[in-house]
Amino acid sequence: MSGPINKFSDELLKPNNMLRLYATGAFPMADEKTGAIEWYLPEIRCIIPLDNFNVPRSAKKEIEKQNFEIKFDSDPLAVIRGCADREHTWISEKLIEAYIRLIKRGHLHSVETWQNDKLVGGLYGITFRGVFWGESMFSRVSQASKAALLKLLYHLRDNDFTLLDVQFMTEHLKMFGAVEISLEDYRARLQDAYQRICMF
Repeated sequence: MSGPINKFSDELLKPNNMLRLYATGAFPMADEKTGAIEWYLPEIRCIIPLDNFNVPRSAKKEIEKQNFEIKFDSDPLAVIRGCADREHTWISEKLIEAYIRLIKRGHLHSVETWQNDKLVGGLYGITFRGVFWGESMFSRVSQASKAALLKLLYHLRDNDFTLLDVQFMTEHLKMFGAVEISLEDYRARLQDAYQRICMF
Protein backbone atom coordinates (compact mmCIF):
# COMPACT_ATOMS: atom_id res chain seq x y z
CA MET A 1 0.00 0.00 0.00
CA SER A 2 1.24 3.47 -0.80
CA GLY A 3 1.92 5.86 2.07
CA PRO A 4 -0.57 8.38 3.42
CA ILE A 5 -1.41 11.36 1.23
CA ASN A 6 -2.70 13.49 4.10
CA LYS A 7 -2.01 13.64 7.81
CA PHE A 8 -4.86 13.83 10.28
CA SER A 9 -7.00 16.94 10.22
CA ASP A 10 -10.45 17.55 11.64
CA GLU A 11 -11.28 19.50 8.48
CA LEU A 12 -10.74 16.39 6.37
CA LEU A 13 -13.35 14.54 8.41
CA LYS A 14 -16.19 16.90 7.58
CA PRO A 15 -18.73 15.15 5.32
CA ASN A 16 -18.15 17.21 2.18
CA ASN A 17 -14.37 16.93 2.48
CA MET A 18 -14.56 13.19 3.11
CA LEU A 19 -16.71 12.70 0.03
CA ARG A 20 -14.31 14.76 -2.08
CA LEU A 21 -11.40 12.60 -0.94
CA TYR A 22 -13.32 9.39 -1.57
CA ALA A 23 -14.19 10.75 -5.02
CA THR A 24 -10.47 11.01 -5.85
CA GLY A 25 -10.02 7.36 -4.88
CA ALA A 26 -8.62 7.90 -1.38
CA PHE A 27 -9.83 6.28 1.83
CA PRO A 28 -9.11 6.90 5.56
CA MET A 29 -7.50 4.65 8.15
CA ALA A 30 -6.58 5.48 11.72
CA ASP A 31 -3.16 4.56 13.07
CA GLU A 32 -3.76 2.00 15.81
CA LYS A 33 -1.08 3.44 18.10
CA THR A 34 -1.43 7.20 17.60
CA GLY A 35 -5.04 7.47 16.47
CA ALA A 36 -3.97 9.78 13.63
CA ILE A 37 -6.28 9.39 10.65
CA GLU A 38 -4.46 9.31 7.34
CA TRP A 39 -5.78 9.06 3.79
CA TYR A 40 -4.38 6.45 1.42
CA LEU A 41 -4.34 6.24 -2.36
CA PRO A 42 -2.93 2.85 -3.45
CA GLU A 43 -1.61 2.36 -6.98
CA ILE A 44 -3.35 -1.01 -7.21
CA ARG A 45 -7.09 -1.08 -6.51
CA CYS A 46 -9.35 -4.01 -5.73
CA ILE A 47 -12.93 -4.14 -7.00
CA ILE A 48 -15.68 -6.70 -7.50
CA PRO A 49 -17.14 -6.23 -11.00
CA LEU A 50 -20.88 -5.83 -10.64
CA ASP A 51 -21.46 -7.15 -14.15
CA ASN A 52 -19.32 -10.23 -13.59
CA PHE A 53 -19.21 -11.27 -9.94
CA ASN A 54 -19.07 -14.86 -8.76
CA VAL A 55 -21.42 -16.68 -6.39
CA PRO A 56 -19.52 -19.58 -4.78
CA ARG A 57 -21.75 -22.66 -4.70
CA SER A 58 -20.32 -23.89 -1.42
CA ALA A 59 -20.86 -20.54 0.29
CA LYS A 60 -24.40 -20.25 -1.09
CA LYS A 61 -25.31 -23.67 0.30
CA GLU A 62 -23.86 -22.88 3.72
CA ILE A 63 -25.62 -19.49 3.83
CA GLU A 64 -28.96 -21.13 3.05
CA LYS A 65 -28.53 -23.45 6.05
CA GLN A 66 -28.11 -20.57 8.50
CA ASN A 67 -31.59 -19.06 8.23
CA PHE A 68 -30.25 -15.50 8.13
CA GLU A 69 -32.33 -12.36 7.80
CA ILE A 70 -30.60 -9.59 5.81
CA LYS A 71 -31.46 -5.96 6.54
CA PHE A 72 -30.27 -2.64 5.13
CA ASP A 73 -29.45 0.36 7.32
CA SER A 74 -31.41 -0.76 10.38
CA ASP A 75 -28.39 -0.25 12.69
CA PRO A 76 -25.31 0.95 10.75
CA LEU A 77 -23.54 2.14 13.89
CA ALA A 78 -23.74 -1.37 15.38
CA VAL A 79 -22.18 -2.73 12.20
CA ILE A 80 -19.35 -0.20 12.36
CA ARG A 81 -18.68 -1.09 15.99
CA GLY A 82 -18.85 -4.78 15.13
CA CYS A 83 -16.16 -4.22 12.50
CA ALA A 84 -14.04 -2.27 15.01
CA ASP A 85 -14.39 -4.93 17.72
CA ARG A 86 -11.19 -6.84 17.06
CA GLU A 87 -7.69 -7.02 18.51
CA HIS A 88 -6.20 -4.75 15.85
CA THR A 89 -8.37 -2.11 14.20
CA TRP A 90 -8.00 0.99 12.04
CA ILE A 91 -11.52 2.15 12.98
CA SER A 92 -10.97 4.73 15.75
CA GLU A 93 -13.57 6.61 17.76
CA LYS A 94 -12.70 9.77 15.81
CA LEU A 95 -13.38 7.97 12.56
CA ILE A 96 -16.62 6.55 13.92
CA GLU A 97 -17.74 10.11 14.74
CA ALA A 98 -17.05 11.05 11.12
CA TYR A 99 -19.00 8.01 9.91
CA ILE A 100 -21.98 9.06 12.01
CA ARG A 101 -22.03 12.39 10.19
CA LEU A 102 -22.03 10.51 6.87
CA ILE A 103 -24.92 8.34 8.09
CA LYS A 104 -26.91 11.50 8.81
CA ARG A 105 -26.13 12.78 5.32
CA GLY A 106 -27.30 9.52 3.74
CA HIS A 107 -23.89 8.48 2.39
CA LEU A 108 -23.02 5.59 4.71
CA HIS A 109 -24.97 2.36 4.45
CA SER A 110 -24.92 -1.03 6.10
CA VAL A 111 -25.91 -4.53 5.07
CA GLU A 112 -26.70 -6.49 8.20
CA THR A 113 -26.94 -10.22 8.86
CA TRP A 114 -29.38 -11.09 11.63
CA GLN A 115 -30.10 -14.47 13.21
CA ASN A 116 -32.66 -15.07 15.94
CA ASP A 117 -33.08 -11.29 16.28
CA LYS A 118 -29.36 -10.76 16.92
CA LEU A 119 -26.88 -8.94 14.71
CA VAL A 120 -24.33 -11.61 13.80
CA GLY A 121 -22.45 -9.97 10.95
CA GLY A 122 -22.50 -7.40 8.22
CA LEU A 123 -20.64 -4.76 6.29
CA TYR A 124 -20.74 -1.02 5.70
CA GLY A 125 -19.55 1.41 3.07
CA ILE A 126 -19.82 4.87 1.60
CA THR A 127 -21.93 5.70 -1.46
CA PHE A 128 -21.83 8.51 -3.96
CA ARG A 129 -23.80 8.31 -7.21
CA GLY A 130 -22.90 4.93 -8.78
CA VAL A 131 -20.07 3.96 -6.42
CA PHE A 132 -20.06 1.91 -3.22
CA TRP A 133 -16.78 2.10 -1.30
CA GLY A 134 -16.75 -0.98 0.91
CA GLU A 135 -15.02 -0.23 4.20
CA SER A 136 -15.18 -3.26 6.46
CA MET A 137 -17.13 -6.38 7.37
CA PHE A 138 -17.43 -8.66 10.38
CA SER A 139 -18.87 -12.01 11.29
CA ARG A 140 -19.83 -13.53 14.63
CA VAL A 141 -21.16 -16.78 13.16
CA SER A 142 -20.06 -18.77 10.14
CA GLN A 143 -21.00 -17.29 6.74
CA ALA A 144 -22.57 -14.10 8.17
CA SER A 145 -20.29 -11.65 6.37
CA LYS A 146 -20.47 -13.66 3.15
CA ALA A 147 -24.27 -13.50 3.31
CA ALA A 148 -24.12 -9.71 3.64
CA LEU A 149 -21.65 -9.39 0.75
CA LEU A 150 -23.75 -11.59 -1.51
CA LYS A 151 -26.84 -9.50 -0.75
CA LEU A 152 -24.85 -6.32 -1.42
CA LEU A 153 -23.69 -7.53 -4.83
CA TYR A 154 -27.23 -8.22 -6.04
CA HIS A 155 -28.53 -5.02 -4.45
CA LEU A 156 -25.94 -2.79 -6.13
CA ARG A 157 -26.43 -4.46 -9.49
CA ASP A 158 -30.21 -4.16 -9.29
CA ASN A 159 -29.97 -0.47 -8.37
CA ASP A 160 -27.70 0.41 -11.30
CA PHE A 161 -24.45 0.92 -9.35
CA THR A 162 -21.37 0.31 -11.50
CA LEU A 163 -18.45 0.21 -9.07
CA LEU A 164 -17.84 -1.71 -5.86
CA ASP A 165 -14.47 -0.82 -4.31
CA VAL A 166 -13.27 -3.38 -1.75
CA GLN A 167 -9.83 -1.81 -1.12
CA PHE A 168 -7.58 -4.86 -0.63
CA MET A 169 -7.62 -8.37 -2.09
CA THR A 170 -8.35 -11.24 0.31
CA GLU A 171 -9.16 -14.91 -0.29
CA HIS A 172 -12.67 -14.14 1.01
CA LEU A 173 -13.20 -11.46 -1.67
CA LYS A 174 -11.49 -13.45 -4.42
CA MET A 175 -14.21 -16.09 -4.04
CA PHE A 176 -16.73 -13.52 -5.21
CA GLY A 177 -14.74 -12.46 -8.26
CA ALA A 178 -12.64 -9.61 -6.87
CA VAL A 179 -9.92 -8.37 -9.23
CA GLU A 180 -7.04 -5.92 -8.96
CA ILE A 181 -6.82 -3.01 -11.40
CA SER A 182 -4.53 -0.03 -11.91
CA LEU A 183 -5.27 3.36 -10.39
CA GLU A 184 -5.70 4.74 -13.93
CA ASP A 185 -8.34 2.13 -14.76
CA TYR A 186 -9.98 2.67 -11.38
CA ARG A 187 -10.28 6.42 -11.89
CA ALA A 188 -11.81 5.91 -15.33
CA ARG A 189 -14.42 3.65 -13.72
CA LEU A 190 -15.05 6.28 -11.05
CA GLN A 191 -15.80 8.88 -13.71
CA ASP A 192 -18.25 6.52 -15.40
CA ALA A 193 -19.96 5.79 -12.07
CA TYR A 194 -20.35 9.50 -11.34
CA GLN A 195 -22.59 9.85 -14.39
CA ARG A 196 -25.28 7.79 -12.65
CA ILE A 197 -27.75 8.88 -10.02
CA CYS A 198 -28.26 5.79 -7.85
CA MET A 199 -30.29 5.33 -4.70
CA PHE A 200 -29.05 2.75 -2.21
